[in-house]
Amino acid sequence: MQDALRFLADERAFRLRLFCEGTLVGIGVGIVVALFRRLLELTEIYRPILFDWMAESFPAGFAGWGLLLVVIAWILARFLTVEPLISGSGIPQVKAILLGRIRMNAQRVLALKFIGGVLGIGVGMSLGREGPSVQLGACVGQWFSRLRLRPRSEERFLLTAGSGAGLAAAFNAPLAGVIFCLEELTKSFSPLVLMATVAAAVSAATAAGSMLGMTPVFHIGDLPSLSLAHAALLFPLGIFVGVLGVLFNRVLEAALDAYQKFPLQGAAKYLLPLFLSFGLAFVLPEVLGGGSALVDTLIRKEFALPFLLLLLTAKFAFTMLCFGSGVPGGIFLPMLVLGALGGAVFAKFTAMAGIFDPSLTVSFIVYGMAAYFAAVVRSPITGSVLIMEMTGSFHHMLALIFVSITAYLTADVLKGEPVYDMLLERLLRARARIHQVMAHHRTIAEFIVGEGSGLDGKTIASVSWPEDCLLVQVRRGETELVPTGPLVLQSGDFVYALADDCDITELEELAEEKIIS
Repeated sequence: MQDALRFLADERAFRLRLFCEGTLVGIGVGIVVALFRRLLELTEIYRPILFDWMAESFPAGFAGWGLLLVVIAWILARFLTVEPLISGSGIPQVKAILLGRIRMNAQRVLALKFIGGVLGIGVGMSLGREGPSVQLGACVGQWFSRLRLRPRSEERFLLTAGSGAGLAAAFNAPLAGVIFCLEELTKSFSPLVLMATVAAAVSAATAAGSMLGMTPVFHIGDLPSLSLAHAALLFPLGIFVGVLGVLFNRVLEAALDAYQKFPLQGAAKYLLPLFLSFGLAFVLPEVLGGGSALVDTLIRKEFALPFLLLLLTAKFAFTMLCFGSGVPGGIFLPMLVLGALGGAVFAKFTAMAGIFDPSLTVSFIVYGMAAYFAAVVRSPITGSVLIMEMTGSFHHMLALIFVSITAYLTADVLKGEPVYDMLLERLLRARARIHQVMAHHRTIAEFIVGEGSGLDGKTIASVSWPEDCLLVQVRRGETELVPTGPLVLQSGDFVYALADDCDITELEELAEEKIIS
């Protein structure tokens, strides 16, 4: 407990240490993620060459590739048996760790997630590198913290910083990595989280950029400015893509349910998406892999509406099949590709109706990505900043935010559940027994009193705190307050409590802002 509370005595020194340690964590994450990205880029280069060779050497080439896919399926099955936490994206797992609901063996997850992600995404499955990068970053943050023998309270900050650094390195997007941590992972603006995450995200993006280059992920160029008439189309675009985003989440949950009932187990469970990727390589290769190359193709070439609809449908269905199987890989990048396709379809429809200038299609592809992210993840600011950094277009921020908020509100009206919250709930239900195992692991929790919350305007003595929860400090602005019973909490107060890991969720729900009617 003394180690956990030490930072409260000298917060300035603690912030400086977090900044320095965050920088070191970011450099490590940048190197790991850059290597991960580079291996995936090599598979994108050599996979078509290999498929051409197999077509020329039929049937021996086909038989050899089929045998390789069986071996990969067996390896993935073994990996997931040894370490179930490498399944899928990795972002829900990080959120569960931050909530104190599960534990992670950082070294094992780092190794198996890295190899499993390269194998699954490398052979062409419609999965992204960003979720694995976030989890790899979290592993580096936790590993560094434990090597330095840091208390659990500090480990949470470094784990969060490593997660943001993973996203920053995956997409050359340091600002998006920081906002992602605040808006999605912690859902609060903590100065301590901000300090560590900024240092980690910037250093990770710099380290990865020095190895791979600092160019934007999508090669968009300068986007043309929209006239007032064309800007008005952002509203229906946001609604259209918002509906597609809600459909994405609901079908994804159905795909996960279907896989749970799938009669095949072990390696056989992964053979269907693996062999389908092989078939699509000769029929519709555009939908293979994460899809960043497809976005670049949409920008350079003009496709007919039927082919765009075919790409949208095929990419959607293939992503559901691949992610539902549980193979290590994310949905971040495929999600953005689907948004780009949705924007292209919308632009084509409106151009056919004579109310849209086809020369602005690229702009609507970019806006569609931001809108789809906002509808699926329900983090509109992260989506807007991410697309801005991924495209290198910094003067369309207002349009990106507007279309993202429109898609967000559309998903909200349709009662769409945020995808990572849905995946987190599924993960926790599957690991319900973990709660008892972790019930007595103590840490310092930091949370902010939200307006209208169960803490706002209440005295400390009148609040039903979790059992064995000990308040250690209340910070109001720059003033430190002693948490005595008569103290009245106010919205905006930072509260520090020594509590069990599994009680962190309850504390955050108590402090969560409520709408006052």
